[in-house]
Amino acid sequence: TTVEDFEWGGVPRGQAVLDASGGVSTYINGFIKVADASPDIELVGILDASRPRGGSSGSWLTQDCFDTYSHGIAEGISTVDDIDGVLLALHGAMAVTGVLKPEAEIVRQVVGDKPIMVTLDLHANEDHELTDVADGVFIIKTYPHVDMEAIGMVAARCMAETVRGNLKPAMAIRKPGIITPSVFQGTGTQPSKAIMDRARAWEENEPDVFCVSVAFGFAYADVPDVGATVVAVTNDNPELAERVAQDVSDFIWEQREPFAGKTLPKTQPGVAQAIEAAQANSGTVIIADHSDRMGDSTHILQELMAQQARRVAVVSIADEKAIEHLQTTARVGDQVTLNVGGHTTAWAGTPVAITGTVIYLDDCTFTLTGPMSRGATQRLGTAVVLRYGEDNHLVITSRLFQLLDDSILHAVGLSPDAIDILAIKSRVHFRAFYEDVAGAIIEIDAPGLGPADLSQHTYENIPDNLYPLAK
Repeated sequence: TTVEDFEWGGVPRGQAVLDASGGVSTYINGFIKVADASPDIELVGILDASRPRGGSSGSWLTQDCFDTYSHGIAEGISTVDDIDGVLLALHGAMAVTGVLKPEAEIVRQVVGDKPIMVTLDLHANEDHELTDVADGVFIIKTYPHVDMEAIGMVAARCMAETVRGNLKPAMAIRKPGIITPSVFQGTGTQPSKAIMDRARAWEENEPDVFCVSVAFGFAYADVPDVGATVVAVTNDNPELAERVAQDVSDFIWEQREPFAGKTLPKTQPGVAQAIEAAQANSGTVIIADHSDRMGDSTHILQELMAQQARRVAVVSIADEKAIEHLQTTARVGDQVTLNVGGHTTAWAGTPVAITGTVIYLDDCTFTLTGPMSRGATQRLGTAVVLRYGEDNHLVITSRLFQLLDDSILHAVGLSPDAIDILAIKSRVHFRAFYEDVAGAIIEIDAPGLGPADLSQHTYENIPDNLYPLAK
């Protein structure tokens, strides 16, 4: 991933950072809410590089890309007078060519005599090098991520009370030694829920415990600090922080088998299970193709066609070349035949020959309405919808699209009520909307870059003692 990829998505600077986040459920909007409620707090935006081309399907950042934005943050901060503290909304699962601990390096570049508070995603891969240089680290507790704004507020309150002299953060960190695939990390399921409940219990029952965070980690980054992390922040009580972090870490280790050792159905039986559930008239059945991190895997689409599934919507297959071809050769209403998907990696399957009628070919921009990132605008560029077979539909986008709610269906003219099986490229985020409305949810471990079976991957940089990969 390069500077060009980030600039393609837009990199707000200065006041535009705050303007872009205001009203959207993000970490930065959490900062804004605390500042708005406190007349003595003034926020100054610096830089927001969070929207690269390809989104979460991106890969290693080049060193030039990392240097451009890390130095940009540090230099931007240096130009602001009378700074009392620095709030950094990071992700935590960044991988950079030539930089082993990128988030810690960002903090090192801005470190000084002012407090630094860092917010992180639940998928962060971090270790003591970050907590050594930051004054407070705060990680969201939900997956799907519906508490970004809330944890942003926690970090901002910690900053405000630290600057006012009412709080002296003390941190402790632990690595339980567990690596888990993303699909097992949903905090509405066990044991993920129990882990987060234990963290919350410490916060609720100990007055000096300010925040207890757990990052489940991102297993698909081949980096040294991969795996789960626990961070405890107390008010001037380092011994308590150590005790809390150790307790939660020990609890995660006790849950290692159900947390990281499960299995999921493969493609053929998983699709058969989805068709059977749909025939039971139990409501829309969601097929979660959780392992496809590039968006063009065709394994599930091919199996749905082979098993003659009906009233199916596949949302979506990423294929920029297919879209470019249709833009120049087709119009809405035309019947077309083309090959779709299966082109990025050996894991993606083979292109699928599909004949259908173009029912949508246009720019696809819409506002998310579900619990996850409500109010955010999604800009997919040109999208295509083909109607094929027994009232089935295939949505084609130029890059990986992770469905979070049903807003895209309305945007491209599809009725949710006319869909019996909805096949999506998502791991857990979709559950924020569909957990309570879907007739069934079938997670299928199709081939891909993000499998449930981590032994499919060859790692070079991770610790050799992580469960369940340790021999």
